[in-house]
Amino acid sequence: MPPFGPPLAAEVPEGRVLLIGNSRSYANMLAAELRERLGLEVVTADSLAAAHDAMATGGTFFLALTGLVLPDAEPEQIIEALARKAVPMVVVTGVYDDSIRARMVNFPIIDYVLKEAPGTIEYLTWLVRRLERNRQITALVVDRSPGSRAHIAALLALYGFRVLQSADAAGALQVLDTDGAIRLVVLEHAVLDHAAQEQDDAGIDGIAFIQQVRLSHPRAMLSVIGVSSSADASQVARFLKNGGNDFLNKPFSREEFFCRISQNIDNLELIGTLQDLATRDYLTGLPNRRHFFELGYKALRGRNGPVAMAMLDVDHFKHVNDTYGHDAGDQALRAVATAIAVHARPQDVVARFGGEEFCLLVPGVSLAGAEVFFERLRESIASLQINVKHHTLRVTISIGVCHRSDGDLHALITEADRLLYLAKANGRNQVVCESQDTAAA
Repeated sequence: MPPFGPPLAAEVPEGRVLLIGNSRSYANMLAAELRERLGLEVVTADSLAAAHDAMATGGTFFLALTGLVLPDAEPEQIIEALARKAVPMVVVTGVYDDSIRARMVNFPIIDYVLKEAPGTIEYLTWLVRRLERNRQITALVVDRSPGSRAHIAALLALYGFRVLQSADAAGALQVLDTDGAIRLVVLEHAVLDHAAQEQDDAGIDGIAFIQQVRLSHPRAMLSVIGVSSSADASQVARFLKNGGNDFLNKPFSREEFFCRISQNIDNLELIGTLQDLATRDYLTGLPNRRHFFELGYKALRGRNGPVAMAMLDVDHFKHVNDTYGHDAGDQALRAVATAIAVHARPQDVVARFGGEEFCLLVPGVSLAGAEVFFERLRESIASLQINVKHHTLRVTISIGVCHRSDGDLHALITEADRLLYLAKANGRNQVVCESQDTAAA
């Protein structure tokens, strides 16, 4: 029987799960968890006929959680029906043994879960969340063997990833440079073994590939997993020391492969969450003050052209809090932050500096251009209508803008802060923009 599997470049289906089982109480309990904790649409079916109806009339499902005991079908019939619809599936059953696994090895089954095992609901919730998130991630398979490459790519596609493939290290580097959505690389050890024989046609061996990847893709952003049927302990250690995240020995089970892949992606997401907590403002989602300095120095490094630095402050913000409450104040700050972020260009650096104060670094703009840029931002914020407790709240901002031809970030901030004070003292809701080069002259 040929293997089943979704196309590697299939369109991402909607976030809908088909739950098939003969235990209505268990199905209702699991469906409630998936709906409440993951926000997914869950359709339940207690027979194969009901599952057929759901797939015929209910649209596309990205996953099916199915039992093997139904009143109108044998286990193989259930699995074949889902496979014909190219629906990846997780088998959730109270009856499971190796003979069942052997009969179903060629079907698109991601995992087998024993229904009565402790923590099953929690595990299934994690698993569905992982598979749903995978649909936003791109994986790259690097393998000289077309058969092995296709097998690993098919498994990753089964797990929901968008999958790209390369036969050599040089091609893989080109793919990584052009596709920023890649978070996972699975590297066949044959590419690494090639280093001991002859270099890649473009002069890149497997270890050199990992080292070059790590120059622009750190471990916290890209997971590189090696697989091999012949690597010894020293080769595995060399792979990990040079930037690999994990290593799998062949032959591996489908479940082991899925668990290793999932753990690596989970780790990337956890690191990303911790980085966000450290660098992002919790209320507005903008970079925080500390991260602004990091981004600002990076944006100005090596730049000799003009730059505008603005400090922005919400006018009479204490009055907003006192009159409408702190929840309304938070809502106003989020609205202002969104307006600033939308107005900023891709190369600009925006942050919440603290309290009701924001900052915006705009490289490569003339003095006249800066005046127009920030005046339009002031007008857009003044036109905001923020619905708060059956009231329409309006806010204004004062902006101090320092324009200079050099990139001394601290000097820019100090001068912009002084000009912001002038904007406040002159009546608020205005932009005070001054070239320090002109002032110095």
